[in-house]
Amino acid sequence: MNATTADPLLTGTGDKHPHALPGLARSLVEHPWVRFAVRRLTRLVLSVWVLVTAAFAMLHLIPGDPVRGALGMNASPQVVNLRREQLGLNDSLSTQYLRFLRDLAGGDLGTSVTSGLPVNQMIGDRLPSTVSLAVASFLLAVLLSVPLGLAMAVLTRGGRRHRTELAFTSTSVLVASVPEFLLAVGLVWVFGVELAWFPVAGQGGFASYVLPVLSLAAGPAAVLARIVRIETLTVLHTDYIRTARAKRLPLRRIYLRHALPNAVTAGLTIGGLLLSGLVAGTVLVENVFAWPGLGSTIVESILSKDYPVVQGVVLVYGTGVLLVNLVVDVVLALLDPRSAIRES
Repeated sequence: MNATTADPLLTGTGDKHPHALPGLARSLVEHPWVRFAVRRLTRLVLSVWVLVTAAFAMLHLIPGDPVRGALGMNASPQVVNLRREQLGLNDSLSTQYLRFLRDLAGGDLGTSVTSGLPVNQMIGDRLPSTVSLAVASFLLAVLLSVPLGLAMAVLTRGGRRHRTELAFTSTSVLVASVPEFLLAVGLVWVFGVELAWFPVAGQGGFASYVLPVLSLAAGPAAVLARIVRIETLTVLHTDYIRTARAKRLPLRRIYLRHALPNAVTAGLTIGGLLLSGLVAGTVLVENVFAWPGLGSTIVESILSKDYPVVQGVVLVYGTGVLLVNLVVDVVLALLDPRSAIRES
């Protein structure tokens, strides 16, 4: 190859073409997927910073002295002041904030005022129980809602079976409107107290998951089933579905292979929002069932005014919701790359 026409990146003579590398870098920066990733990561970092700052401010905006509240009114001023000194609460707000950011960067969430245990340890002991409950509830909601929504769309398409559609809509609205804790209390009374089929407190075997998971999954499943039905009805009226019917493809193939994947895309967006709300809903449900997770931990900490623990749990919940939203955005972009390109 002639040296005058050789590619500078292959021949090592890139210094003769100083604009080649900047041009490559510019094209890389302008790539839709790179811009999508940068935009989402920037949004995540800013959201985490706002969350961290709000969690820090929470400890100082709540009226009263958290150390005095945790140690009790009978604690001597010397003991209270010593504890405040140990926790660094006598320093200026700016010093405390910078130390808080430094500790967070090192994975340190502070120390419990009441027990003296590291907040990391307390959260680490109870986080798996909350995650297992939330994941099981979300999976049950999806497993119930997607087949139900698809089946109701097939049964009621074209205005058919009006009574079935009315019954489904009324029932789903009713179930979705019942608060999780109220549904949990009802399930405890019926299946735990009256029928004694399932345990009503604590985390044990499979049976202990049934009532809490049903309490959390019922509302999201009802909402998601309605979304899947509406989206499926829309898909069933598209041209490619009509073409598939004209070709006399098997109904199972039309519904499962062609209609369902397109209908689930919109349902996935709602599903991500429902998962975020479901994680927050574990706080009340865990307290109904005395579940040893973060929900019961944060309530116990609020009652005992152990604000470092409350702060740590709020950070974990908030970060979890932000990560769920990020994962949903990425999955939606992979399913529909055109949306990521349009936003870039």
